[in-house]
Amino acid sequence: MGAHSADLELARLCAEGDEHAWERFVREYRPLLYRAADALDRTQGAREIADSLYAELYGIRTTAGERQSLFRYYQGRSSLATWLRAVLAQRYVDRVRVQRRVEPLSDQEEAPARPGSHDEPDPDRARYVALVRQALGRAVAAMTPRDRLRLGCYYVQELTLAETGRVMKESEATSSRRLARSRLAIRRDVERQLRVEARLSDEQIAACFASVADDPGSLDLKQVIYE
Repeated sequence: MGAHSADLELARLCAEGDEHAWERFVREYRPLLYRAADALDRTQGAREIADSLYAELYGIRTTAGERQSLFRYYQGRSSLATWLRAVLAQRYVDRVRVQRRVEPLSDQEEAPARPGSHDEPDPDRARYVALVRQALGRAVAAMTPRDRLRLGCYYVQELTLAETGRVMKESEATSSRRLARSRLAIRRDVERQLRVEARLSDEQIAACFASVADDPGSLDLKQVIYE
């Protein structure tokens, strides 16, 4: 057996959806992922990426009716902790690259300003935030009442995963897994609406998400979840 055989076995069980293995993974590795995220971004901006990894690790996406877990890429060449930190770092780099692609040109590259245009806000930002808010509201409204309640507990009431689990009468690991599934479903639905209904390009969709992350404006999760 290799040096990381225990890690390989845990990854295999988690990929198969074993509840006890997933509870152990959440308990032991969530703090590690959060520490790694905070090391990447001291403003805690990378924690959202750490949270979103749970959906990929659990295997929400399916191919031919089978769950496809990110764990299947773990081969045991390093420890599971080292592999997770590497995956998180790559996701963070990918996000930074997307944000840079949609940032406005630098002062040196900008065209000459029109008279009276100094300090004008980005004319697209308000529109992008409004589009995301509308799409987010519809995506959340389409969820089951139980999924909306779980989102409200964790993101609006700011309960911990353990507290959310107690409210929902489910384990902490189950709450974590279902929140990850809900986040992925919402993201997909919002992207679909922006692409199909608002007719935005991939670059414009990325700009929408960047605008919300930078300045959410009137985006209020309490209104979105509870209205």
